[in-house]
Amino acid sequence: MSDSTIDQLFSTMGSTTSLQAASELLWQHYGLRGSASPLNSERDQNFRIDGDDGRQYVLKLTHPAEARGVTDFQTRALLHAASRDPSLPIPRVIPRLDGEPYAAITLPDGTQRVLRLLSYLHGQPLHQIMRSAAQRRHLGYTLGRLDVALGDFSHPSAGHALLWDIQHSDRLQPLLAELPAGERTATLAAFLQHFVRDIQPALAGLRRQVIHNDLNPYNVLVDPQEQITTCGLIDFGDMVQAPLINELAVACSYQLSGNANPLDSAAELIAGYHQACPLLREEVLLLYDLILTRLCMTVTITGWRAARYPDNQTYILRNNGLSWDGLQRLGALDRAEAQAFLLQVCGMKGQA
Repeated sequence: MSDSTIDQLFSTMGSTTSLQAASELLWQHYGLRGSASPLNSERDQNFRIDGDDGRQYVLKLTHPAEARGVTDFQTRALLHAASRDPSLPIPRVIPRLDGEPYAAITLPDGTQRVLRLLSYLHGQPLHQIMRSAAQRRHLGYTLGRLDVALGDFSHPSAGHALLWDIQHSDRLQPLLAELPAGERTATLAAFLQHFVRDIQPALAGLRRQVIHNDLNPYNVLVDPQEQITTCGLIDFGDMVQAPLINELAVACSYQLSGNANPLDSAAELIAGYHQACPLLREEVLLLYDLILTRLCMTVTITGWRAARYPDNQTYILRNNGLSWDGLQRLGALDRAEAQAFLLQVCGMKGQA
């Protein structure tokens, strides 16, 4: 990924569309009436639509720097996953009046955007509720189902350049230069050197496919009554073709405990995933380092973006503190012991 691409997609904000304009686009392209309210997003501009038909939707306007092929990739992936596993709790693409899944439009300021409408999934965001072993296991199983559904999906833009892509964490190095000098930045830089030297080459031989790539607690909806069942996986904006195990590394980075072995809570998610989408030994052996890589990535990118967007830093930094804490605690584990533990979780015998 070039510096110019990073600057355009992650360092700039798209123009703002008013709530009234969003409602007008809804009527023009979908023949639906409703009131719009803003939703937070890292890059796109999103609106919740409370339709006059009694249903709720999400209206999405892409960032003007996002390539058209990437938008098509994300949209087709949602359609494909829903066709492979119709009961998956993922947003459904609502077709336009002409039957197309999205519309390329020009806003009054002259910017080119892509307009999409998705179903609104109901549930309580995972970050708002108490965690449990049963909840984590169901989430892992649901994520595994998603990856099985995406296993045979391909698209010309699946390999697009994305900053939030573990396999290319070496691209974070220019960002580190913009962070304040100190122990934290030095720790991040040292781990990135380890990634480039030891982890990145090992990823090349692993199986690859399209993955969600961003299963953080803000992108998971849970049944608000029993608080166990995953009833929504949302925000497919970071999808990419990558080593399959990276999917689990991202999810596990948000499921660490405060215990002596921070992986003991993530183990339930891993077990659930492995039940739906069986892992290979060579993938499990890399999982510990890949979780650390994702934590390093989160601290680096969010710190860099918050400095550039102080007005939006509360949203940007929502996972920064927990990720830094997790990076320190997980990094204190013995690597071989962590690998042996993860093998045991997956029912694989033997030492790392």
